[in-house]
Amino acid sequence: MTAAPLLDVSDVNVEIQSMPALRGFTMRVPQGSMASLVGRNGAGKTTLMRSIMGHLTPKRGAIRFEGQDLSAYPRHARAALGIGYMPEDRGLIPQLTVEENVMLPLWVTKGIDTKARLDFVYEVIRELTEMRDRKALLLSGGQQKLVALGRALAIGTKCLLLDEPFEGIAPALSERLSEVLASLRGKNLTVLISQSDMNHSRSLFDLEFTIERGANLAH
Repeated sequence: MTAAPLLDVSDVNVEIQSMPALRGFTMRVPQGSMASLVGRNGAGKTTLMRSIMGHLTPKRGAIRFEGQDLSAYPRHARAALGIGYMPEDRGLIPQLTVEENVMLPLWVTKGIDTKARLDFVYEVIRELTEMRDRKALLLSGGQQKLVALGRALAIGTKCLLLDEPFEGIAPALSERLSEVLASLRGKNLTVLISQSDMNHSRSLFDLEFTIERGANLAH
């Protein structure tokens, strides 16, 4: 029996400055699975993730999460559904400490056990415990990726959207990221990771979607 999709993207069209960025893209990610979204730079990967999070509004099609149409939720309310988002540019606040950056989405979300979530993040990404009091601006690019992942993990109780987590980091850190992601298996988390190729940890993924010029690549 096939698991119901936690994330259901159906025939989504998005335009950016009147140019088509997504053209009827469709994707169904089952609950608890680890999925890879593969496409070249400019293929539409970031556009899709920004559309799921409400930063962009589809002109046509629907994006559903746990069966609910996300268009009914304003952008600020989507993280509260249990969706953690790690943007490609990391999006950290330089003057805040590592722990403050991780805690940011928890501070603005009601009804969540902040201590339990923070403990979970430190359990999964041990390195952050040692860096917790350091300002984000003092970290290397790779360390900042770990912090951004920790922040997504803090609020992402059901789903993680990770945009190019392996891009531009040293091989050792890439391997560490793969270990962290592998450790999330069996925790009832649905994970969608975008990348420009499948060289990174193919064994991690249960399924793969390929996007080209904003559309599903026909195999």
